[in-house]
Amino acid sequence: MAETITPAMHKPWHGVLVATTLPFTEDLSVDYDAYAAHVAWLAAQGCHGVSPNGSLGEYQTLSDEERARVVTTAVAAAPEGFTIMPGIAAYGALQARKWAEQAAEAGAHAVMLLPPNTYRGGRDSILDHYRTVAEVGLPIVAYNNPIDTRIDLTPDILAELHAEGLIVGVKEFTGDVRRFYEIKELAPQLDVLIGSDDVVLELGIAGAVGWVAGYPNAIPQVTLELYNAAVSRDLDKALPLYRELHKLLRWDSKTEFVHAIKLSMDLAGRPGGPCRPPRVPLAPALVDKITADTRAVLAKGYR
Repeated sequence: MAETITPAMHKPWHGVLVATTLPFTEDLSVDYDAYAAHVAWLAAQGCHGVSPNGSLGEYQTLSDEERARVVTTAVAAAPEGFTIMPGIAAYGALQARKWAEQAAEAGAHAVMLLPPNTYRGGRDSILDHYRTVAEVGLPIVAYNNPIDTRIDLTPDILAELHAEGLIVGVKEFTGDVRRFYEIKELAPQLDVLIGSDDVVLELGIAGAVGWVAGYPNAIPQVTLELYNAAVSRDLDKALPLYRELHKLLRWDSKTEFVHAIKLSMDLAGRPGGPCRPPRVPLAPALVDKITADTRAVLAKGYR
């Protein structure tokens, strides 16, 4: 098992938090037993926590009952000290606050919150969104994913949210590694979490304190090793690992990221399985490419 780094002053949103996939049965019902086992397995591998009900967990396809049960299942499966940080994305603030309340009642430690989902609101709309959800009292990690939401949480907006005490950190998913430095100039105390697997080295050496990660679902030990080397700025160890893993890690930022990570899990002997609609099976050429990239990593003994 890879060594893990425990933050000197542990905060629940620090470290490697796996954005978990969600296993389905053959009829595409949620397999809660398999999900609980996966959460417990990730903890045993040394991960610091999980973030259920993110995009990788196909939360948009879940009923309210399913979405709530995913959170309670994760909390019940987690050992002491293992973080549960659910995604609580919703179209508007009232719905997101409901999910924050459900997370708090279930025993989650923090929540991850996108800005208003699909509604291209202005600055006032964004501030109101986070103010409304912050009333619940759980620490909020903002999630900046302008590709999906069409709203960019720019460094100045993040600084304003942090100055008002609404957020403790941000999952940065733009892929623009320059953002880290501007965020830190405007909000030095705001924690920045790596949001995309294919920038883990760049943001790790810059000073990120966490990684909301996809590929540890399939290969937790080597990805933990890479993260620890990156945040320790051990380039002699991190850079060769990163070069070997990057062809796989970059699938996390592609349209097919859910399919890709689930397929890699299947190949690694983990419960990946099918996706729910609107995702349909991948074209054979994409399956072949993801399979080849995964097998190249597994062939080196990485797990």
